[in-house]
Amino acid sequence: MSAENGGGTRRQGRLTQWLRGRRPKETADTGGREALLLAAARAGLPLAPAAHPAPGHICSCDRVGCPTPARHPVSFAWQTQSTTDRAQIERWARHQPQANFITATGMVHDVLDVPLEAGAEALENLLSAGVEVGPVAESDDGRMLFFTLTRGTPEDEDEWWPCELDSHPETADEHPGMRWHCRGSYVLVPPARLPGDDGRQVRWLRGPEHRLPDPLTLLEALTDACSRHAGTQPDHAASVWPLRH
Repeated sequence: MSAENGGGTRRQGRLTQWLRGRRPKETADTGGREALLLAAARAGLPLAPAAHPAPGHICSCDRVGCPTPARHPVSFAWQTQSTTDRAQIERWARHQPQANFITATGMVHDVLDVPLEAGAEALENLLSAGVEVGPVAESDDGRMLFFTLTRGTPEDEDEWWPCELDSHPETADEHPGMRWHCRGSYVLVPPARLPGDDGRQVRWLRGPEHRLPDPLTLLEALTDACSRHAGTQPDHAASVWPLRH
């Protein structure tokens, strides 16, 4: 048992070192933030303003006991508000310099959201195998986000399922550790700040200049990695599920 644990620890250490080695440097100034947001919009990711950390490790929104501090849109109309329009995003970024931004999924892109260690393992394996991997973001709350093409709008609306069903705890055995953000969901888009004094962020590992892949080309590697890491990761569900007002 100790040998297995030691091997697992060494492997996680190698994955962590590999992950840090691939992490790009991001500028923290306002111009750098705006440039990253506009790059995401040029890639087709629809954006909308989100809450941000406030003093006291709380959320900038006025909701008492906000369940997803600094991780949710500021408007109830975020799905229709989300846009790739450069002028609008510039106005938001300049008039709300502290705001995070979300990107609405299920319009142009989906997001496969997995535990960090599982994501690092899968990403290394996918790149080593020459698989086309699109944009990938790392969140300091222990998640990795793989941006893919959306599943598309089928002719038969019954083929759709809400994102909440993908993320529901009752499906954890079928999809260990993975959440598939599709229509009706959103994720924070880099650069974003998370609550806390330790400078936690959401940052790009692979930027939005990478082409969005078909999600099915990544799914097997991600599912396998999540299965291997099942039970070893903390539950961050409350911090990433879409906030329902």
